[in-house]
Amino acid sequence: MIANLPATNPGVPFDQAWLDQAPQSASFDRDREVGELSPEDLALIASVLDLTSLNSDDTEEKILGLMQDAVEPLQGASAKVAGACVYPAFLHLGGTWLRDRGVKLVTVAGAFPHGLAPLDSRLAEIDLCARMADEVDVATPRYLALEARWEELYFEVQQMVHAAKNTPVKVILGTGEQPDQQMIYRAATVAMMAGASFVKTSTGKERVNATLEAGAILCRAIRDYSKRTEFRVGLKPAGGIRTAQEAARWIELVRDRLGEAWLTPATFRIGASALLEHLRYAHEGLAG
Repeated sequence: MIANLPATNPGVPFDQAWLDQAPQSASFDRDREVGELSPEDLALIASVLDLTSLNSDDTEEKILGLMQDAVEPLQGASAKVAGACVYPAFLHLGGTWLRDRGVKLVTVAGAFPHGLAPLDSRLAEIDLCARMADEVDVATPRYLALEARWEELYFEVQQMVHAAKNTPVKVILGTGEQPDQQMIYRAATVAMMAGASFVKTSTGKERVNATLEAGAILCRAIRDYSKRTEFRVGLKPAGGIRTAQEAARWIELVRDRLGEAWLTPATFRIGASALLEHLRYAHEGLAG
């Protein structure tokens, strides 16, 4: 049963035949409505949030404010966000303080956001960041997927996972820069074969970021991988998710395609910067 799978993924050998059998698409209901959200719904969304600030004008003051928001996202509610995601330059500000309050310190590496630096420099950056953070979101060079260089992508991701040692790695696929669902499926499967702890849609810097269309095929890839290997991999949509209703649609997608067991911070995150403001507004409306 998928619900009983371990929440770790050591990876498996590269398998081109698996990729050759990739489905062309996964359907989803574009027009599905989400009903009125309850305080429990809002608390669930907050609990899987990677509260993020990855801006060129970030300052220590802004990041300290973000960390404070991370430990008390909704006034009067017990929920905390899953993680606070910041640039490596700010990792020194609050790691111990966050961890003591049940929030993970997350960062980005691997020549974020494009992944186009030499591999050796990317690996050195990942190694350093993994020593300071609880999780590392790594960028992949998109051209390897766009040119169907799947074995090369596998070995690059595998080396990045190894560079992080025991620190979980979320592999950013750049789904908005891939032309179809089949390519997204293959890229996600390669990342999981290579040992990714999560597959992540986007950096938040692309023209097209997280879409439910990409989410549907990623859920299919994750489910197929879990059935085939008995390893569990997480999903992290990121970029462009701004309202509680949008977040709730992702929750419903994961619940429908992967099951309730996936709706924990161990296997599902939402990477967002503006979403918390909308969650607070919705929470205050219910409280009032």
